[in-house]
Amino acid sequence: MKRTWMIAGALLAGMVIGASLDAWKAISAPAQTTKGYIFEHDADVKKSGPAPHNGPGQSTGYNFFEQAKDFNIIFRKRVLHPGAAIGYHLQKEYEVYYILSGSGVMQMNGQEFPVKPGDGILTYPGSSHGLKQTGKDDLVLMISYEKHPTAPAR
Repeated sequence: MKRTWMIAGALLAGMVIGASLDAWKAISAPAQTTKGYIFEHDADVKKSGPAPHNGPGQSTGYNFFEQAKDFNIIFRKRVLHPGAAIGYHLQKEYEVYYILSGSGVMQMNGQEFPVKPGDGILTYPGSSHGLKQTGKDDLVLMISYEKHPTAPAR
């Protein structure tokens, strides 16, 4: 009887370890579509270059879920490095900015106000805005808006 329990325990442990390894492979795999979800990591979607909308300086964008078919929401992280800004531009759709870290100045319809971690900004269609990084640290934010088939990538 004791031997039966030992064998059963060993089989169960093997199943748990095997399932855990399979789960780890799924979690650590880049840009993987598996059973109803997509998992992506910053390093897999990172692109560095000029700040968007002709803003000054350099930024890093993390464009998540670009490969998702029929998904009409843009969801990205943007890092504005010191001296960088998202250029002032007209907004064509609702857009949400959420500040994760750093500090900046938001320009909205000709007015300016400071932004810091924990601030959320909803921009309405037809308004104009830009965002400048201030301080010594990167300004890190999440951006989300509805994707239109004819809209250019940002």
